[in-house]
Amino acid sequence: MTTLEGTPNPEAPNPQLPIVQKLRIRYAKRGRLRFTSHRDFARAFERAVRRAGIPIAFSSGFTPHPKISYANASPTGAASEAEYLEIGMTRACDAAQVREALDAALPAGLDIVDVVVARPGALADRLQGSEWQIALPGVTVEHASSAVAGFLAADEVLVERMMKRGLRTLDCRSAVQRLAVRLDDTSAAPCAILDVVVRHDTPSIRPDDVLAGLRSSGGLELEQTPIATRLAQGPLDTDEGTVGDPLAFDRDAP
Repeated sequence: MTTLEGTPNPEAPNPQLPIVQKLRIRYAKRGRLRFTSHRDFARAFERAVRRAGIPIAFSSGFTPHPKISYANASPTGAASEAEYLEIGMTRACDAAQVREALDAALPAGLDIVDVVVARPGALADRLQGSEWQIALPGVTVEHASSAVAGFLAADEVLVERMMKRGLRTLDCRSAVQRLAVRLDDTSAAPCAILDVVVRHDTPSIRPDDVLAGLRSSGGLELEQTPIATRLAQGPLDTDEGTVGDPLAFDRDAP
């Protein structure tokens, strides 16, 4: 049933105010907060919404939930500069003010990077690929380059991942659009950096899948725990192996 703007639907159980604006939010997980699970972040974000006084919409029914949609969250333990969510608002707000208020209400390390007013189209449809940086402490560039060469030369690299329905075999080679090695020149000890662009498949190939593939196909040996950081996710250019900004259309629209 259609209702007037700002008026709850009286026929719904526990009626709530309708959504009049949607905001798309880019946030980062940095430092030790990379170990925050998706569920932990969701709880922290809902608390931040309350502290900041954001007029978020709620679902109707007997157990109302805030209107928050998450998109392709990074795995626990991975840092990220490019996580995304969308919220529904019961009144229109200035995006920059919402960004400032939410960022102040979240703990340091869970940082709001950008907020834009959503335009037509599903955000999830724009998240076609991710760009990852994977630091390999204790691994020389020569050793990492040899493993990468073996990986890229293979037509198929199968890895196994335990999922909710049991062990599943995935081809991680087909999802990798770009894979290169460089030296971390800020580290005194040997540390190779992998620059990886992966296409979002179902299920998505994660950094640990790529590392497992490098071990099986290229003989990669890890001396210390790798550190993965998602630098970007968005529209994928398969010819260039690059990832664009998923909020560009919203930001640039008149």
